[in-house]
Amino acid sequence: MRISEAEMQQRAGAIRWLLTDVDGVLTDGRIHCHADGSQSLAFDVKDGMALVLAQRAGLGVGLLSGRDVPVVRDRATQLGIETLMLGITDKAARFEQFLSEQQLESAQIAYLGDDLPDLPVLRDCGLSFCPRDAAPEVRHAVHTVIDRNGGHGVVRQAVEMLLKARGEWGGILRALGG
Repeated sequence: MRISEAEMQQRAGAIRWLLTDVDGVLTDGRIHCHADGSQSLAFDVKDGMALVLAQRAGLGVGLLSGRDVPVVRDRATQLGIETLMLGITDKAARFEQFLSEQQLESAQIAYLGDDLPDLPVLRDCGLSFCPRDAAPEVRHAVHTVIDRNGGHGVVRQAVEMLLKARGEWGGILRALGG
């Protein structure tokens, strides 16, 4: 369900939180399993910077993921993300709980997801984004399909779009000396 630029600006003004899935959005969806039983994931540094910039702009940032692995917790700590909803099998129920805990409405949330478990949240939130390699059902359901694959700057592009629609991108650039 694509939206116009004017509707993007209207919806962006109401956004208070940015939530994102991890596997397939912040990463390319591949899991590297090592002989010692540990796992590793690759994160795009530009996505990390975008999450920091979103927080600087006053947005709450959280992760909503079906898996809970130490490397994700470590990356969240590096980025100053404290709201971690990991190991979640029912994202819709956890999203509703999050809204209640934060006293928010779904229209105040922007969400990035890539696969079928994300669909209920993507359909319910104020702004929804997915990478171009998301499941077909997800690409059909979101407001914006980002022109990048998961793990390759999807979050960066979505945050830039969101902050530009809110009229905050220029201020972010000036604060960084740009």
